[in-house]
Amino acid sequence: MIWINPFNYIQKEKSMNTEAILKGNTLHDITHWGLRAVIGAIFIVHSLKKFEPEFQEAIAGMGLPAEMQFPIALAELIGGIFLFAGVLTRITGAIFSVILLGAIFHIRWENGFFVSKGGWEWDLVMLAITLSIIVAGPGRISIAHVVKRIPRFLQ
Repeated sequence: MIWINPFNYIQKEKSMNTEAILKGNTLHDITHWGLRAVIGAIFIVHSLKKFEPEFQEAIAGMGLPAEMQFPIALAELIGGIFLFAGVLTRITGAIFSVILLGAIFHIRWENGFFVSKGGWEWDLVMLAITLSIIVAGPGRISIAHVVKRIPRFLQ
């Protein structure tokens, strides 16, 4: 027996087990690309500030080696481009999740939750989105979907 439920899933009954398969939907595809694009754009814009010499002083003030300025800025710039385009999205999402966890616990934790007081509220929202990108992968509006030769774990 096959039926479609209101949550846009196609469900097939197999003896005692039920298998749910997400049905293709253009709105879902656009929404998923929108989340990837927004997080990618945010990281691209923030990476540009990190190439400036003042960021090297800020990094040293955080207890990190000043030499980490260029790798951090480059990771955010290239990762943002990758998310926007839909290439290596799971790996990029994992890297961004680590960066956001560092921002939450190492930089903003003492300021409390609210972003208006310098807290980690916004970083938590971005972390939730990057985790959903890791789970969902690149989606159908992506270079990875068009190429189809990219192994799943690299998508």
